[in-house]
Amino acid sequence: MNARLDRRPGTPAAGTPRPRPERPRAVVALSKGAPPEGLPERLYLLAFDPTTGKLGSRSRLGLTLRAAALADLHLAGRLTDDDGRVVATVGPTRSPLAEHVLTEIDTGPRKRWKYWIERRARHALPMVRDELERNHLIKVEPYRRFLVFPAERITLRQPLVRRQLLQAATDTLRPARLVTRVDLRDAALVVLAATGELKPVLSKDQRKQHKDRLAQLTIRVGPVGPALRKAVQAQNAAASSGG
Repeated sequence: MNARLDRRPGTPAAGTPRPRPERPRAVVALSKGAPPEGLPERLYLLAFDPTTGKLGSRSRLGLTLRAAALADLHLAGRLTDDDGRVVATVGPTRSPLAEHVLTEIDTGPRKRWKYWIERRARHALPMVRDELERNHLIKVEPYRRFLVFPAERITLRQPLVRRQLLQAATDTLRPARLVTRVDLRDAALVVLAATGELKPVLSKDQRKQHKDRLAQLTIRVGPVGPALRKAVQAQNAAASSGG
């Protein structure tokens, strides 16, 4: 019998690639005053400076948010390290950026952590911003600077959430707390904020003061911290050379 006629309805023809099943993403309903689940969203809130109404260290923030997505996935067991290169495993994610990064890694070539941090880093900011706006944690108002240049004004809808995150970061650095007892996700936030030089979280003096503890936390967090440091150094070198 003709194979075309014998095939059941809805069954793909021979040689037709099967569609890739959608990877489930954890959907968490945020209660009022609850921090967002994803590390990129938490880091974005920490990078926002309420005193100026602006994001601190914006030029490095895209890199740092991508690193936060990688750290989130790595700590959740969605990414593993294979001789310095990143390997993805299927599973739920906590944020749209993490889902996007996981899909890139799963369908792309095997590359090192620094590559995935730098890849289209500037697109990370609007993706995380939109997620926070959807969850009513920030308010975004477009306007024109000097009545000409497009810009946006960001307002925290729930300032207490940021204060909670900042307090957790401060507690993470307390010498009285054993490094081995620190929650790994809190440790990742502090390490990435310090490595990304996010001044609203840690000033230069604070990074210097807690240098040894940050080094210990970096070891616990895994390969993302050192990779972000290399990405930031490369960006600084390019900026200083005019590249």
